[in-house]
Amino acid sequence: MAEGTALSGQYLGMHLSISDIDVENRDFFRYCGEHNLHLQECTACGLVRYPPTTACPWCTEPESRWVPVEGKGTVHSYGEVHHPLQAAFRDHVPYQVLLVELDHQRAKPSEHEALRFMGNLVTGSGELAPPDLVARVGIGSRVRVVYCDVGEGFAIPQWAIDGDGGPPPWRYAQE
Repeated sequence: MAEGTALSGQYLGMHLSISDIDVENRDFFRYCGEHNLHLQECTACGLVRYPPTTACPWCTEPESRWVPVEGKGTVHSYGEVHHPLQAAFRDHVPYQVLLVELDHQRAKPSEHEALRFMGNLVTGSGELAPPDLVARVGIGSRVRVVYCDVGEGFAIPQWAIDGDGGPPPWRYAQE
């Protein structure tokens, strides 16, 4: 992993950058740029954490190591955006923002805490999901990480349906 280099890229025409002094996020997104999901594991208590931080949120230990994690999980919650605030998303509504609970470290350190990621629902090729796909995903859907390359060595983790998506999901009532 190259040290001390900022990351920059474009997503839907929007400029993205991570400063070279934002070490934890820079390293996380570099792993994503290699299409690998790595998270910080505390050297003291052994718990994996997300988002990247300078210390363990459970035991406050500052030392950690990056460990590979399988990018599969279940939709814990979601939101559908029908009126985008960013012009870059205007042609993609409705799109879905997912809160995904990873399979890794489920119910640790307690049944109410878990590794949860935000990201958009995308197709297997990384494009924002079309409305017919959005309508099929809800709480309980099985998803897997998909990397959207945005710059040299820089990718954003997003979420795609894993296999057939699992059992029919629970969805909020539609108007």
